[in-house]
Amino acid sequence: MRTNKLIVAIGAMAVSAGLRAQTVYDITPIMTNELNGTARFVGMGGAMGALGGDITTIGTNPAGIGIYRSNDVAVSLSYNDIQSKGSFNGTTTKDSRSRLSFDQIGFVYSNKVGNNTSLRFVNFGFNYRKQNNFNKRFAMQGNMEGASQTGYMAYQTAQSGATFDSFMDMISLPANEEYKAYENDRFGWLSVMGGRTGLVDAAEVTTDDGTKETWFYGWDGDYASYRSETKGGVNVYDFNVSFNVEDRFYFGLTIGAYDVDYSRYSVYGEDLYRESDAGELGASYSFEHWYNTDGSGVDVKLGFIVRPFEYSPLRLGFAVHTPTWYSLTESYSARLRSEYDLVNADNQIERYNAETDSYDGWGGNVVNDYELTTPWKFNVSAGYTVGTSVALGAEYEYADYSSAKLKNADGYEDSYMATQNSFIKEDLKGVHTLRLGVEAKLVPEFSVRAGYNFSSAMYNKNAYKELSPYTTRTDTQYANSFATNTFSVGLGYRLNNFYADMAYVYSTQKSDFYSYDDASLPATKMKDDKSRVLLTLGVRF
Repeated sequence: MRTNKLIVAIGAMAVSAGLRAQTVYDITPIMTNELNGTARFVGMGGAMGALGGDITTIGTNPAGIGIYRSNDVAVSLSYNDIQSKGSFNGTTTKDSRSRLSFDQIGFVYSNKVGNNTSLRFVNFGFNYRKQNNFNKRFAMQGNMEGASQTGYMAYQTAQSGATFDSFMDMISLPANEEYKAYENDRFGWLSVMGGRTGLVDAAEVTTDDGTKETWFYGWDGDYASYRSETKGGVNVYDFNVSFNVEDRFYFGLTIGAYDVDYSRYSVYGEDLYRESDAGELGASYSFEHWYNTDGSGVDVKLGFIVRPFEYSPLRLGFAVHTPTWYSLTESYSARLRSEYDLVNADNQIERYNAETDSYDGWGGNVVNDYELTTPWKFNVSAGYTVGTSVALGAEYEYADYSSAKLKNADGYEDSYMATQNSFIKEDLKGVHTLRLGVEAKLVPEFSVRAGYNFSSAMYNKNAYKELSPYTTRTDTQYANSFATNTFSVGLGYRLNNFYADMAYVYSTQKSDFYSYDDASLPATKMKDDKSRVLLTLGVRF
């Protein structure tokens, strides 16, 4: 196991409440942003920050609403299909999830001030948009070649400083006193659950100099499987006011309200073995986890668009997004079931069954409140039109995710949160996003569109998830995602005041998945392919 983080964790976390257990891998799904909105916006790859004139720009460059000279109402639906593939030690497993989604609804009210005044229009807008869609299934399986999560459990137990006697007392508690094990500050819950199900054992040995030492050990891994399902999303409600000055300068302000709902169920299991004097012993287990985060947030976005040359169709845009200030609540629990062999006093092998459930042992889910501050975002864009038939857009955005901050429910960075923030700084990095898009009118009523997005990786190459030996968290799995490539095409139809747009968007992303942290454990090569078909119906009047 890698231990540079653990040294910090023991020093800082041991004096903090063990229940607070947010990790870098819990907050990154909330901070990411998918290409979504109206079908026109998506079809052009979202590269409309300088072009404006689409409701979705309310959330990228608020000044884009200032381009409007008429009212607009739009609603968007989509069909989503996510194909996930995991390859581990030569075994490939596939899973998928498909569903319909209500992605967007919004309006723009355009208020003309005058033709002869510097201020030509003051526009107001509102847009609901699904920023993230978490609905996904993933599975992996394969030969472990001796590696095992039980070794990680034993390692965590050793790092807690447990003695042989304290460990034996903990695993010997009867079922009706199981709660005492979960309330024991000496042991993290991974040690509790592993020890009470026969997956972690202890031996007291005497060294050559007569010193007694306690050794903790797990089993050898034969075969493993993992399956997870995530649900929910991040919904954004944007409120905008924008200004058109002399048809050359456009200013916009958007206040965004965020609603978070993220849930994950996962189950991991292994087939195990161990050599003994009585022959080879066998074991197996199933480790289930339930995790949920919900809450709300708010941010402010400022935007500016300028036509630098009065009679040129070139537009340049700039936008800045403040951090999103989230107030979040997480809850979680776990259940571990096992079957394992032991050698009895007659040197015979006997089979045992065991089960421990943190929900029952603790008396419900662990519930934590905390605050998250996401990084600032900076966006520059350019747009160019050729007559009324072609529009070109390009956009660059940067956000330094290593600057994200966690605080406790009272808004303070205590020692625990300071440690987690040091992990964020170490594991995450700045993300560069490039958006390109084109729209061409074949005839006045019909348009075709195409777009491309590239987002660099959020995680540093050597990022990993290290749980404190004292934590109540027992879900050891994590994934380091790489760059995302997104391609889109679209069609548009206009007839008088009515319009209908369709878009198809495909994104692909690779990740390295680990069921637990061990430098000797090879990564599961994970690939997500997401396809989405969007339909937008709207009226301009």
